[in-house]
Amino acid sequence: MKKSWIVVLACALATMTAAAQDLSAGSDAASTLASKGKMVVASNGARLGVVYRVGSDGSAQMILEGRMVAIPASTLSSVDGRLTTSLSKSELLALR
Repeated sequence: MKKSWIVVLACALATMTAAAQDLSAGSDAASTLASKGKMVVASNGARLGVVYRVGSDGSAQMILEGRMVAIPASTLSSVDGRLTTSLSKSELLALR
């Protein structure tokens, strides 16, 4: 009888752990604004380019004037459905 309770508790714990991992993965995905192929726009409305890759920290990496530039996630927002950065093109080029 005791063994069956242990099995039941182990199954319940495994289910709760899997559910918690699913929730944490969903919240990480929801917090990331950038996605590959999405157009990046400067705050003045100028189109900068397309997201080449998304970093693990949510930064958007893109090629700008032949250079790979990582746009910090803290500067990204969604304005009217467009991925917008608060940085200008010259500020992005200075980031390297």
